[in-house]
Amino acid sequence: MAPGRFATIDTLRGIAIVWMTIFHFCFDLAWFGWTRQNFYLDPFWTWQRTAIVSLFLFCAGLGQASALARGQSPGRFWRRWLQIAGCALLVTAGSWWMFPKSFIYFGVLHGIALMLIVVRQTAHWGRWLWLAGALAIAVKPLAALAHAQWPDLDFLNQTAWNWLGLISRKPVTEDYVPLFPWLGAMWWGMAAGQWLHAQRPQWLRMRMPAGSAPLAWLGRWSLTWYMLHQPVLIGLVMAATALSK
Repeated sequence: MAPGRFATIDTLRGIAIVWMTIFHFCFDLAWFGWTRQNFYLDPFWTWQRTAIVSLFLFCAGLGQASALARGQSPGRFWRRWLQIAGCALLVTAGSWWMFPKSFIYFGVLHGIALMLIVVRQTAHWGRWLWLAGALAIAVKPLAALAHAQWPDLDFLNQTAWNWLGLISRKPVTEDYVPLFPWLGAMWWGMAAGQWLHAQRPQWLRMRMPAGSAPLAWLGRWSLTWYMLHQPVLIGLVMAATALSK
């Protein structure tokens, strides 16, 4: 275990990694015609995606709360931020090669990069982060109502603005994690992390169940796994597809 890390947070992030990997493998099987599943409309899959992204962002907020509690320097924060932002650009490039008509220009890594800055700058809000998170989540239905009332807001559906999430229709892209409502999940993670450090620090340090070490390891290497798992899975499915012909 790296100094200053908490197995509880790493394990929770590891659970999200495993869930995401299974989800993406099922998506790849459908994309290459091995199964017949609609990942864009079927609630079984769309709700899973929502849960997975929410868990990732919540864990990111927890991690920021722990980083601040440990006195993480701004330099270390920005070095990690540059890694995430750089990986987001790689995702855009890779998705453009595979999905040129629906490439990812503001997916989960792009969203995390922006949200980390916002959450870091608002960490001093303390308990108000719970309310801020709730309001961020409420923005989505409120934006839909606003569009219905004021058609001139349609410019928010343009690519230059839809990173905000104040849209009336989802853009054509394989992954879309705008600032709102997803910032709410990270704000809640920060709020929960601050509460744990102040009120229940023993929960962060508790011993995890036997056999959970692989999950904690995945949680510590989440960015690396995220960047590598899809190329590997897609390569395996492509190879199996070619061999089956």
